[in-house]
Amino acid sequence: MRRSTTRTLISGAAVAALLLPVAATPAGARTPAGARTPAGAATPAATSRQAAGFQHPGVLVGAEQLAFVKGELDAGAEPWASAFADLRASRYASLDWQPRPRADVECGSSSHPDNGCSDERDDAMAAYAHALQWVLTKDQRYADKAIQIMDAWSGVIQEHTNSNAPLQTGWSGNNWARAAELIRYSGAGWSATSVDRFATMLRTVYVPLLTPGSPRKNGNWELIETDALMGIAVFLDDHALFDRAAELWRGRLPAYVYLSSDGQLPVPPPKAGIEGESALVTYWNGQSTFVDGLSQETCRDFGHTGWGLEAAAQAAETARLQGLDLWGEGRERLVKALEFHTAYDNGASVPDWLCDGSVSTGLGPAVQLAYNEYHLREGLPMPQTERYVAAHSPFGANYFIGWETLTHTSAP
Repeated sequence: MRRSTTRTLISGAAVAALLLPVAATPAGARTPAGARTPAGAATPAATSRQAAGFQHPGVLVGAEQLAFVKGELDAGAEPWASAFADLRASRYASLDWQPRPRADVECGSSSHPDNGCSDERDDAMAAYAHALQWVLTKDQRYADKAIQIMDAWSGVIQEHTNSNAPLQTGWSGNNWARAAELIRYSGAGWSATSVDRFATMLRTVYVPLLTPGSPRKNGNWELIETDALMGIAVFLDDHALFDRAAELWRGRLPAYVYLSSDGQLPVPPPKAGIEGESALVTYWNGQSTFVDGLSQETCRDFGHTGWGLEAAAQAAETARLQGLDLWGEGRERLVKALEFHTAYDNGASVPDWLCDGSVSTGLGPAVQLAYNEYHLREGLPMPQTERYVAAHSPFGANYFIGWETLTHTSAP
């Protein structure tokens, strides 16, 4: 992957030109967004945002990042130019896109039946694709399309049903929150009435299924739900929901990625009732040898593992924008997990003790955020992940992941 050799200077005026200034709610003491928790240090649950005002836009991408990307695109720099071309070539980015809302989105296991599941996920991704194009080009047509998609769903959907309903709300809720946050805080012309209706949709249709988490499911479920809940909390300016998302994140990540400091056995998922060696080995898909960076879903497949790691990273990035350093709390687990898994994606031989000597590789576009945070921002060595990024970027769209080579390569 090529990177530009010069950096675009981002001034306050550039940020203001890209996104309209937004008045924050009254703020109390908060951790500076750039601050980092020392490696291995635990951040107490008290470092929440109950007294702090939310920063907008502040779901996955913020104003400074967007101004930086706009500067790189204006300069024709790589990899941003190729990544933006990849976004614009996507079917989700077409101005011909037409939303397909429905009142009851029914999603069974593996989305069977698929009664509106794919439609909802695709429309949420399309809304985010158009919101990104709008903030990076200021072409009003993209803002209007994002608004059309979001208004169509907020006027129709009433519930999610069947066994995959919580995960479906996570997949879709992630991109709804990102799109809505960008459109609302960029002068796109989204009416107050429509914003309120969309907020009501998120609060009544999504939040009730996300807030409990999914303690007994594979870990990617709860991490994806946590990610969506955190984004929705920012959009709704809801401190209690944000703190609930942080609580879920802090409970699930240690139960999803093993470190030798955890002891002989992995940390059990909170409130799941999965205790003891036999139950934990079964939950970890039959894996009984535990090493640093191993994930609860490694022996299931790398695709689901990538979703879990990426959801943890996305939530940490939103938290960073809001002054909460989850990146610091998860540093060792996430770095070791990415290095462990990308090594096998890069072709390393699989030892007999790991998943009976066979793994299903393919992390997908699930590494850019953590790679940007830990390697490009903090300077930590991540040779396997660096090799994986070089071989697979620009990263496109997948369920709740969208165009992160564009939005997060070298992002400040």
